[in-house]
Amino acid sequence: MSYDAIIEQLGIVLPAAPKPVANYVPVVRSGDLLFLSGVLPSCDGQLIMTGKLGADLSVEQGVEAAKTAALNALAIVKGEVGSLDRVKRIVKMVGHIASAPGFTDQPQVLNGASDLFVQIFGEAGRHARVAVGAAELPRRAPVEIELIVQVG
Repeated sequence: MSYDAIIEQLGIVLPAAPKPVANYVPVVRSGDLLFLSGVLPSCDGQLIMTGKLGADLSVEQGVEAAKTAALNALAIVKGEVGSLDRVKRIVKMVGHIASAPGFTDQPQVLNGASDLFVQIFGEAGRHARVAVGAAELPRRAPVEIELIVQVG
């Protein structure tokens, strides 16, 4: 089954690819690799939530933010290559989690994105990753993810 069909079967509708908010491009292609810039959990140009995990937001809210950022990232990938069926592998994800002092559940928050990639791409969605806490993220976002994706 194609990845585009899996997304449809799961009832997922990819959002419009987010537009850059500063002087950068959303994705750079080098050979068969796509390098995505940091992607925030936004919808129609607005963050779906703001704040820090462990103070303003729960782990569950962070998981939802990570999933939204992942969907935005997939919209960027699809816009670049035309179809998610061109994805060979999610190679690596780096997740920055805006964290209150003492918050240590960054990996659980980032699972919102990781679980989505595995749900859609199966083994090709399993990836190397880094989950780090950040004092502040752009526009008070709770999560920012960046991806390296192999395409064919």
